Amino acid sequence: MKGMDSSEITLGVVGAGAMGGGIAQVAAAAGIRTRLHDARQGAAAETCEKIRDRFAKRVTAGKMSAEEANVATANLLPVAGLNELADCDVVIEAIVEKLEVKTALFKELEELVREDAILASNTSSLPIGAIAAGLKRRDRVAGMHFFNPVPAMKLVEVIQAADTSAVVMDALIELGGRLGRVPVVVKDTPGFLVNFGGRAYTTEALAIVHEGVATPAQVDAIMRDCFGFRMGPFELMDLTGMDVNFPVTRFVHENFFGDPRLRSTPLHRYMLETGQLGRKTGQGFYDHSDGAVTPSTDAEVNAPPAEAIFVHSETPKLSRLIEACGARVLVEDDGQSPVLAAPVGEDASAYAVRNGIDHRRLVCVDTVSDCEQRVTIMAAPGHDAEMVATVVACFAQKRQVSLIGDSPGFVGQRIAAMVANLGCEMAQMGLAKIDDIDLALRLGLNYPYGPLELADHLGSKVTYRILEQAQLLSGDDRYRPSQWLRRRAQLGLSARTG
Repeated sequence: MKGMDSSEITLGVVGAGAMGGGIAQVAAAAGIRTRLHDARQGAAAETCEKIRDRFAKRVTAGKMSAEEANVATANLLPVAGLNELADCDVVIEAIVEKLEVKTALFKELEELVREDAILASNTSSLPIGAIAAGLKRRDRVAGMHFFNPVPAMKLVEVIQAADTSAVVMDALIELGGRLGRVPVVVKDTPGFLVNFGGRAYTTEALAIVHEGVATPAQVDAIMRDCFGFRMGPFELMDLTGMDVNFPVTRFVHENFFGDPRLRSTPLHRYMLETGQLGRKTGQGFYDHSDGAVTPSTDAEVNAPPAEAIFVHSETPKLSRLIEACGARVLVEDDGQSPVLAAPVGEDASAYAVRNGIDHRRLVCVDTVSDCEQRVTIMAAPGHDAEMVATVVACFAQKRQVSLIGDSPGFVGQRIAAMVANLGCEMAQMGLAKIDDIDLALRLGLNYPYGPLELADHLGSKVTYRILEQAQLLSGDDRYRPSQWLRRRAQLGLSARTG
């Protein structure tokens, strides 16, 4: 196989859709001779023309010189037949996500290309080993999974199947770097790193809405304001589309033999079945039509603010928050004022019973989350609504307030702990290096923290307690802590300890 540092390398791309076109664009711009093929007549030529237009726009914007654009354009060639890829050093497939279609293509390519050529699939979740299973030379097949839009997304997962040779892996890692991507080596597993690890963020948000704990808009606001995510989970699903994210979620869940930690909800399926796909149809979890009203995320203020509050248990962060919002923290419970607490993993009902507190006066505050911009509060069934309203009014003087239904782990604790737990499970399975798991989810999903970094941000003991309590109170093994997390929490170690 030719060295990837050679300026003479020729890359073939099969599939002229968004992914194949994106791969061809970054390859041509990187100085690689690139041939683009699509089974649909004229599609490759049409995509190449669009790529040339993008180069021209980059020149106009000062992001590319005219000379660079000319060289990149010269590197790009649409080809009508697969046989015109015969002398390529690497061929990357980027066609429909159907195993039988991919395997048929790879068998055809195997008969056309040289013995030392590499065949790679851009599949987002199908097993590379299954794609290669019927080939004579399975050792030269690997995965090279880019992310959409390819020119903007810097990650590429390089997937090693059981028979993939080290030489092929080294060559594709080098190629990924030359294409300006950050290559991360991943084991051949359903969903690889990003599509597997990314399940927790959206499925736990769906579970929260399914239980009536919060609205999609409330969930999104909490994850943006209290955990620093660029997009809330429902905004993200509307962006990618239910026709994309539901099938991937179902595929990963089924291929991990129904692991409850990967389970979605009937609402997710219903959105797909009713055509509420998100931005692409104008309606998803949000109304995207012109003039649509943005759903409210903040609790209504309809009472005077509480002036005195008793804090149950020693919780300095909660006491400081109350004082910052203008109320006085009582030294002793006066039997009349609101009682505030900051449970970890518990709901208000369980906390009240365990501590013998009058549930009518109890208001729980999530202090695991960042409270500088938004405060999340909840109360038990049968609570004193007027008293809760005074607490809302108190916090609303200085913060935005989300009032949610009673829930083990509030909203933010639950979602963050589930993201962290799935990252710990990936580390336990050895899907990639610990640093690469975090890197892949930061780059591939724009998370503010990688999942193991998030576990450390919360604290491994806190993360473990959230999950442990949620599993205990719900009876659902969805919250089963990863053994990787349990061991490190019990030993007081970082979740990133190897």
